[in-house]
Amino acid sequence: MVVNARQPYDENNIFARILRGEIPCRKVHENAFALAFHDINPQADVHVLVIPKGPYVSFADFCVDAPDALVTGFFRTVADVAQELGLVESGYRLLANAGVHAHQEVPHFHVHLFGGHALGPMLVRRS
Repeated sequence: MVVNARQPYDENNIFARILRGEIPCRKVHENAFALAFHDINPQADVHVLVIPKGPYVSFADFCVDAPDALVTGFFRTVADVAQELGLVESGYRLLANAGVHAHQEVPHFHVHLFGGHALGPMLVRRS
């Protein structure tokens, strides 16, 4: 069971403003469930952010509070975007940071989609 430790949602975070059209983005895909756009500071040849259409701070928050249709539609959109970008055959990485220790920079749940080249190990072990 997921426990909801919901933080208040900041309606003025950058992703909320992008969803409202107040800040432009380089859109890759949009539907009723999600918006996908190129990261402004790419960390791979392909680096796209996929954000759900709704006020969700984290993965846990999204899973607890979003309607089932939005959760399903969001993750299907992530898969569709990977396919559209030609990443499925060669492989790609999904990353969702949650909270301070994971270095979540924007308090709106989002998934990073990385690909376009060999990405190397997921994490480097700390000494």
